[in-house]
Amino acid sequence: MPFNLPIFLTWLRVALIPVFVSLFYLPANMPPIEVKNMVGTLIFAVAALTDWFDGYLARRWNQTSSFGAFLDPVADKLMVAAALILLVEIDRAPAWLAVIIIGREITISALREWMAQLGKSKNVAVAYIGKLKTAAQMIAILLLLWWGPLLPGVSTQLIGMIALYVAGVLTIVSMFYYLRVAAQQFKTH
Repeated sequence: MPFNLPIFLTWLRVALIPVFVSLFYLPANMPPIEVKNMVGTLIFAVAALTDWFDGYLARRWNQTSSFGAFLDPVADKLMVAAALILLVEIDRAPAWLAVIIIGREITISALREWMAQLGKSKNVAVAYIGKLKTAAQMIAILLLLWWGPLLPGVSTQLIGMIALYVAGVLTIVSMFYYLRVAAQQFKTH
């Protein structure tokens, strides 16, 4: 297993998950919910930035590896799943929508693994619809974690919920897109 800064950043993202989740399980007013929201949002934002930064550095410094290519999406899925489950737990997101998003992530990860075994991983490489889904998902999670006002008259709860529903729709659309792309392989294997 290679070890370099991009892989360290990916491991950091994994290590932040229990810190992020446990923050919201501290006693009710220790610290106050506004502080929990702010710190939780900051942790998630740092994790999201390390996701972009580790990939950028790996490509820039020519430090890509098969282990890094495996670990990076796993870390992403774990962080998003933890955030969505937490948001359901603290009553800021509907459970059914979290199940759809997490279920799609598992389904597409399995599909990509199967396609990689067939030597066809490029067939299900990240598409633009997947990037849109991720953007909507990240905006939704950040706003639903923040939960307080950012600008006067702007409800982060409302915008966060709208972004989460948009992410849900894009989740379903992108899943069918990837399944359709891989459908030819279903017929031959």
